[in-house]
Amino acid sequence: MPIDPATICVVANPNSGRNSHDAQAIDRAMEVFGTATLRRWQEGHDLSETVDRAIADGFTTIAAAGGDGTVMGVANAMVNTDAHMAVLPLGTFNYFARGLQLPQEPAPAARAILNGHPHRISVGTVNGKVFLNNASLGIYPAILKQRESVYKKYGRRRIAAHWSVLKTFMKYRKPLTIRLDDRAMTTPLIFVARSAYQLERFGLPGSEQISDDDLVMFVSHADGRGALLRTTWHLVTRSVKEGRDVDILHAEDFTVETAKPSLLVAYDGEKSRMETPIRFQILKDALSIIVPSEADRVETP
Repeated sequence: MPIDPATICVVANPNSGRNSHDAQAIDRAMEVFGTATLRRWQEGHDLSETVDRAIADGFTTIAAAGGDGTVMGVANAMVNTDAHMAVLPLGTFNYFARGLQLPQEPAPAARAILNGHPHRISVGTVNGKVFLNNASLGIYPAILKQRESVYKKYGRRRIAAHWSVLKTFMKYRKPLTIRLDDRAMTTPLIFVARSAYQLERFGLPGSEQISDDDLVMFVSHADGRGALLRTTWHLVTRSVKEGRDVDILHAEDFTVETAKPSLLVAYDGEKSRMETPIRFQILKDALSIIVPSEADRVETP
């Protein structure tokens, strides 16, 4: 049965709509949604306050309008509630929306939401913060930090995101020294995946384990700039090999210990400094999402 538009609150990033492309995208989606309500959270305010208020006001479907970071923020506010989260993809990569096989254009995406149905999923957490695609320690959080400055200079473009990777590699100095499940190791990157789509896109194993509600952890072997570049090339060419490039683990729970009191952690494109140890966990069936019907699903590259 189609979702009643009057029960939908579209929660948009305050930056969405500041350029003509995003403004037109939101307008096209709202035309399809009809009687749905659009709300933005104010900069400097917690996104969860806006989501909590929408649920308290009686909206039963909260549509996150934005990129993966916005979707993750809405998901954090909605775990273990009866309300349903929908996704209106407006970001650069939109991995979570692509994994749902949602259309990437605003009007078709809005129609897919209206025709969709709720489905509960398990989500990953890192020190209590929800992530839907991935979380990581080491060089990737540094890449995100570099990417912010590149975006400010060149705009939010994919080529700018790729350039930030190279700039970070050139500044690479020292790997992490950690203990993982009582095993001591050094590594420049720990990457914990929750998105089967993202793994399949890069030709990486682990989709079955994610479907079985495990987290899949990749621990990089690279020990210098040259090795990082080689591993990146293997990633781009979908030729990463277990044992040569990475160790691969899967479980419902990982704990990473280190002598450092805190580490910079990236999760779904956002980042924050978290106290150690860093614990990755699965929350079973914690989030209700709107998935598209078979007729509205699209294959995305």
